[in-house]
Amino acid sequence: MSTKKNYLRPIDFKHGHIDMTHGAGGRAAAQLIDELFAKAFDNEYLRQGHDGALLPLPSEGKLVMATDGHVISPLFFPGGDIGCLSVHGTVNDVAMSGAKPLYLAASFIIEEGFPLADLKRIVESMAAAAREAGVPVVTGDTKVVEKGKGDGVFISTTGVGIAPPGLCIDGRSAKVGDAILVSGTLGEHGVAVMSLRESLEFETAIESDTAALHTLVQSMLQALANPNDLHVLRDPTRGGLATTLNEITRQSQVGMLINEAAIPVLPQVNAACELLGLDPLYVANEGKLIAICAPEVADQLLAAMRAHPLGERAQRIGTVIEDSNCFVQMNTNFGGRRVVDWLSGEQLPRIC
Repeated sequence: MSTKKNYLRPIDFKHGHIDMTHGAGGRAAAQLIDELFAKAFDNEYLRQGHDGALLPLPSEGKLVMATDGHVISPLFFPGGDIGCLSVHGTVNDVAMSGAKPLYLAASFIIEEGFPLADLKRIVESMAAAAREAGVPVVTGDTKVVEKGKGDGVFISTTGVGIAPPGLCIDGRSAKVGDAILVSGTLGEHGVAVMSLRESLEFETAIESDTAALHTLVQSMLQALANPNDLHVLRDPTRGGLATTLNEITRQSQVGMLINEAAIPVLPQVNAACELLGLDPLYVANEGKLIAICAPEVADQLLAAMRAHPLGERAQRIGTVIEDSNCFVQMNTNFGGRRVVDWLSGEQLPRIC
């Protein structure tokens, strides 16, 4: 990104709008980068001014890389916006391998006519989330598309991190007898977004749980004498808890038995799901994780999760079982048992 400053007048972020010149690679594009992106994301690597950043690489460990596209509608929602979400989502994808996230790259596709005030708000939110997570945005790109050929702004982020040598956290590693833990209450993100779309109001505010989970993951690993007793980590985003557990059973060729009474869901989220015709098991989360671990360390790991601000409401919700069909089953509150199948179709489109 350029840092050259030789423009006639500053950009009007209060009243201005994106136009095609902001994506043409000329003076207007350079000015937008200098006065918004470079200023907000400022760090030593970004200041190199190259199309790519030259980064130091730790001498040991495995490189972990993840990329994610963010197309949420609306762009601003209770508890967050597309900016912080784009940081949290990719940081979490890296962290689910047990890695320490180090760097982010960001790509913006912006629609002609998009208000500069909204773009500034998004970029500043994104920069604040990156600073709070300690994971800088070190390189990026912007493109502008004609009005009517986008939807405000889309953001893609790529993250790079380092996993410790010898650590193996993998969706294929769930074993029969393992404990299944979740880090907290489920469904807030999806319900917060959907409630805003439907203009619904509740007595108690429902806000997105969007958060960067890497510090929680590190606390969990540090609590274990053998970090490889933590077999699987996954953040249940699109498709929620149910779909994520089905993904893991297929990867590990096992079954799972979960208990409905143990699954933490806020009363207001349950009420909103009933009103909207949704099942909270399938609703997206952006600040929760699933941990599958050896049964003998489950209590220890649960205590470590509850000691962290992002895991205070962690619960043990079930057990990995032998099942050649790789089903996820649930003991219901009514004393029965049912199969918790894959999400069919798109329950909540454009949710992240």
